[in-house]
Amino acid sequence: MSDLDLLLPGEADVLVQGLRSFPLREMGSGGWNQQHENLEKLNMQAILDATASQGEPIQELLVTHGKIPILIEDLITVEMWKQKVFPVLCKLEDFKPQNTFPIYMVVHHEASIINLLETVFFHKEVCDSAEDSVLDLLDYCHRKLTLLVARSSHGSSPEEKEEESQYSNPMKELQQQAEQMEFEIALKALSVLRYITDCVDSLSLSTLSRMLSTHNLPCLLVELLEHSPWSRQGEGGTLQQFEEGRWKTVPPSEQQKLSKLDGQVWIALYNLLLSPEARARYHLTSFAKGQLLKLRAFLTDTLVDQLPNLTDLQAFLAHLALTEAQPPKKDLVLEQIPEIWERLERENKGKWRAIAKHQLRTVFSPSEQELRLQARRWAETYRLDVLQAVAPERPHCACCGAEASKRCSRCQNEWYCRRECQVKDWEKHGKVCAPATKSDKAK
Repeated sequence: MSDLDLLLPGEADVLVQGLRSFPLREMGSGGWNQQHENLEKLNMQAILDATASQGEPIQELLVTHGKIPILIEDLITVEMWKQKVFPVLCKLEDFKPQNTFPIYMVVHHEASIINLLETVFFHKEVCDSAEDSVLDLLDYCHRKLTLLVARSSHGSSPEEKEEESQYSNPMKELQQQAEQMEFEIALKALSVLRYITDCVDSLSLSTLSRMLSTHNLPCLLVELLEHSPWSRQGEGGTLQQFEEGRWKTVPPSEQQKLSKLDGQVWIALYNLLLSPEARARYHLTSFAKGQLLKLRAFLTDTLVDQLPNLTDLQAFLAHLALTEAQPPKKDLVLEQIPEIWERLERENKGKWRAIAKHQLRTVFSPSEQELRLQARRWAETYRLDVLQAVAPERPHCACCGAEASKRCSRCQNEWYCRRECQVKDWEKHGKVCAPATKSDKAK
């Protein structure tokens, strides 16, 4: 076991096997809190494994034990709690918490699950193991991205409220934290959606129909590129981008570099528009055609140099501009529909106030002793050495070893501190750069 491993050998297997669904009424309970802690441990271990390139045991365990549908149901349950129960809880007359920590744990739970799903959905077998619940996850991602576009188009941003939080009461501060968290969750949902599109050729007809007809995801992705909610103008007209949980100023020399989130949108568009299965079923209406042709303005030479596969997308758009696309062949499809959200809403409709009052009485009014115990357990869960390991290390120049801020635009794998170092290192790096680029294109 490595010094940076969070879980003992065999412990991850036990934690994964123990994952189960909880009804809305039990969120915040003792059993639910224990599972939340277990999920945090699995989450951090999965990130550590991916960072250290030591294989993906957490992903393998989740697939082996059939727990991906459980995680998706848990994700949608906490989403519904935040929408239906949390607002009612905040309005109860006798709700005057001295400490908001227990509520924060429930609010934070959604971010924990989507983060874990983002880490493991990189592997196609995880998407396969989601089975029918991939439809529910697809709807979840669509809800998050639709709200993200709506907020961006109205110019509202939760980050603008950060400075006010120090003057707010605990509940207002918690609500502001929840709003900021919602923004980060939506960005994670974008990554999950992109990984689902990687599997587009093996998805069921019902899933394809929901992506392309019900939700028209290509047009939604175009809107995301137009609004770019993960970018903003900072003080003095500087460009800022949201990365690794915070806003960072982008130096002028790096402003043409493709951000990770923009890259996710482009790859998702590539998958949805150029996959034979998807193209055969996407109805290119005049509206869809108009929206998609907006992409031509974004497809600059600099962008295509960084994502060479986009030359195929350029050719597709050029053909689309000159021809009237024919509607797809209409097959008879027995369409499946997502059922988790509707089932939860049906089971709990009219009970939101009763659930809020029950949770206020049983889980959100802890004693000082219970709060101290919870804080101690969380200190053990969030080990400092593990968190430091999860935090990305600053890259170093491949030539001189200094801290680097520039990356090879062709393969995106090597870092340099300045142009001179890149030129000096090209004799060595050029031998691996071209093969790496071809390999990425093949994918």
